[in-house]
Amino acid sequence: MTDDTRKKLLHRLAIAEGHVKKVSGMIEDKDYCIDIIHQSRAVQSALRKVDEAIFQSHLNSCVLKDVRGGGAKSKKLVGELVELFEKKA
Repeated sequence: MTDDTRKKLLHRLAIAEGHVKKVSGMIEDKDYCIDIIHQSRAVQSALRKVDEAIFQSHLNSCVLKDVRGGGAKSKKLVGELVELFEKKA
């Protein structure tokens, strides 16, 4: 993972953290439930974007390098990717 990618991910996580704090505050303040859900979905969206960016970085670095090498390591990587998508969020 490049330093630029790492910085972007940390920025996205800071945004998600701000959304989580907002959700907590809204619950404490007894805000309207639908408004809380909208804010909660913003958190989930921000975290999905982090996952997507990490996954893209992984594919462009680790996976490409190791698959080109072939052998057992590439089979292991394919297994990891399949397992990742089998898991339910």
